[in-house]
Amino acid sequence: MAALLLACALAGCSFFASKIDPKKDWQAADFYKAAKEQFDSQNWDAAIKTYDELEAKFPFGRFAQQAQIEVAYAYYKQGEIAQSVTALEKFVKLHPNHPNVDYALYLKALCNFKEDLGPFSRLVTQDLADRDPKAARESFEGFKDLVTRFPESRYAADSRERMAYLVEALARHEVRVARYYLSRGAYLAAANRAQDAIVRFPNSPTHRESLDIMVEAYDRMGMKELRDDSKRVLVKNFPEDPLGQSGKNRGGSWWKFWQ
Repeated sequence: MAALLLACALAGCSFFASKIDPKKDWQAADFYKAAKEQFDSQNWDAAIKTYDELEAKFPFGRFAQQAQIEVAYAYYKQGEIAQSVTALEKFVKLHPNHPNVDYALYLKALCNFKEDLGPFSRLVTQDLADRDPKAARESFEGFKDLVTRFPESRYAADSRERMAYLVEALARHEVRVARYYLSRGAYLAAANRAQDAIVRFPNSPTHRESLDIMVEAYDRMGMKELRDDSKRVLVKNFPEDPLGQSGKNRGGSWWKFWQ
């Protein structure tokens, strides 16, 4: 009987011991260490959970600050873009003078960049220019914010490269929209969109196609002056283009976009 009671007592102790939270006496450093191990192992779900526990129990201090930015990266790696952006915006708002603010801005811009369509993914068949440009514009503004505020940041050079890629992609998007309008007989809309691509993206390689669209659109609308002005600019900058062969020696108002 005594042996039975002892066995029951031991079992009860074991049961209650299993209910004790092993993290009960953890300090901020303990939570951060555990979360960082999960983070480094790319166990994103577990890392996010532990970082959240850390911030809930110890909302102030360097461990909580680092947790905020690392949880944003974990969300980013999981493809949870909205959560990542929210976490990054919170970090920048709470810690505007933190030494890692430049990284937070860079990661936020990267969230909208769509890395699968970046300059190192030439095998991807779908072009960024074929997608809704909203994310691309937001990404561009994010990289621009970074290089403006932190021109010497370690992330500035990469940001500038991505900005150049985004400008080209956005310009291609505008030209494709203009080409679509042209194919549908919306000639004025096509000409305006092509002109907008030239004005908004002055260094884009899409200018030749934009001018081609303008020449054709104005010609179809019977707007001879604007057609010839477009031809003059075309032959000045792309003398081999067949659409620009007429009107070589006539001046026009369109020079302002190229001078």
